[in-house]
Amino acid sequence: MKILWKRLQGQDPHEAGRSLLQTLYGGVLPEIAYTKLGKPYFVESPLHFSISHTDKHVFCALSERPVGIDAEEADRQIRRSLAEKILSPTEMEQYKAADDPQLALLKFWVLKEAAGKCTGEGLQLWPNHTSFSLEDPRIQQIDGCLVAIIEKENASAELK
Repeated sequence: MKILWKRLQGQDPHEAGRSLLQTLYGGVLPEIAYTKLGKPYFVESPLHFSISHTDKHVFCALSERPVGIDAEEADRQIRRSLAEKILSPTEMEQYKAADDPQLALLKFWVLKEAAGKCTGEGLQLWPNHTSFSLEDPRIQQIDGCLVAIIEKENASAELK
């Protein structure tokens, strides 16, 4: 798997994401189509990709397996009431015990978004049926953003 990211600095996030994808792909991009649920894919390439952007950054992942990437600025404020809707009981225990509940909620959010992008299911209804950990090694801090990258082989077990 390869990933690239950059600061937007006034660029359109969709154009910047496409540019990163083209750089990772290493040439002219194949045609891109969308599944019924909106997951983009290459029509005639075995490679998989995912793009995420924040107000300030764009991130792209390219892989031989289905992949999902999600990013949020680490200082983004999410309504804490959302925790009740999106966290499973085991995630809620971790959230309540966290030293920084806002950071904990962001971590769960990027993991859930990345998993939903990876499987192509998105966040259908509220994703409170997952079993993520705040210590998940697939979360990185990159230039002030929390970034989660999940590949297919390990996404489906956590989504059941």
